[in-house]
Amino acid sequence: MKDFTYSHFTEGTHTFIVVEIGCNFEGDLELAGEMIRKAAETGVDAVKFQTVVADKMTTKTAEKFWEIEGCMGQTQYEEFKQTYYLKYDEYMELKEVAQNAGIIFFSTPEDDSESIDLLEKIDIPLYKVSSMNITHFPLLKRIAQTRKPIIVSTGASTIGEIEKAVNIIKEEGNDQIALLHCISRYPTGDEDVNLRMITHLQEVFPYIPIGYSDHTLPENGEGILAAAVSMGARIIEKHFTFDNKRPGYDHAISADYEGIKRIVAQIRRVEKALGKEYKQPIESELKARIHARRSIVAANNIPKGTVITRKMLDIKRPGTGIEPEFLDVVVERKARTDISEDTVLQWNMI
Repeated sequence: MKDFTYSHFTEGTHTFIVVEIGCNFEGDLELAGEMIRKAAETGVDAVKFQTVVADKMTTKTAEKFWEIEGCMGQTQYEEFKQTYYLKYDEYMELKEVAQNAGIIFFSTPEDDSESIDLLEKIDIPLYKVSSMNITHFPLLKRIAQTRKPIIVSTGASTIGEIEKAVNIIKEEGNDQIALLHCISRYPTGDEDVNLRMITHLQEVFPYIPIGYSDHTLPENGEGILAAAVSMGARIIEKHFTFDNKRPGYDHAISADYEGIKRIVAQIRRVEKALGKEYKQPIESELKARIHARRSIVAANNIPKGTVITRKMLDIKRPGTGIEPEFLDVVVERKARTDISEDTVLQWNMI
């Protein structure tokens, strides 16, 4: 596994890309391992799972708020109870797979006791807080006390709620916080993505790295993810699956192997294209600056001693002579030497 520190979010131009496997491995440990290896091959930085204890997640009667094909049960509890989540020895096996593949392995705990106890035993290097837990202060405090970096998703949250969550974490002595703009709707339509909220978060929390967690359909989302990076997103999270045509909770909004490969390639290309922050000529422009800009040029033969008029001058390429801004200075000066037609004027000629 790569060594991970908070500086992955704050330094350089490299966007930290997380793929969320969650429950998309469908309880098949061998498939989960394959997904980790496939993710690593695309160049993403980290792979993430979810650590859920159904009895601590929801009451037994909590209504389902989305109907997604393939999600079992009539209540949230039945849905989570029937979903397969990893056990300790399975986590350790997959952590080793990730380590061998050179990719960071971590998870999202959904309760403040059993889930975090398990993940601390596994010794993951960072934590993710899901959007719906941003008001779960005991969970935030417990994660903060690990002194590890924390990524907090902000779907369906107000700025005030986000500020409270940040302050709760900081009060525990942990300022290694990153925030993700997120829309808590599966799938998210283009009209609901609201990437400008990234800018708002950057303005309100200037010292916290801001990223984007995407829930758009895979065929729509690739350009949106690249756009988020162009707006300054330091972290990108995308759900990941072996087959996004499968029924089930996250498959439909997940990118498959080829999709993630394209997303990573686009993001890395955008990183290169973003380049320098300050506007100034760069090295590859220098030839154009010299040869494609213009100079003051003799429009006809100008004999030595002639008082130069405007009609005797043109403005032409290359930009190797007196610059056009000095046209009025050149007019009414005398030629020091014979100047041939189409000659680029130099200061020592007048």
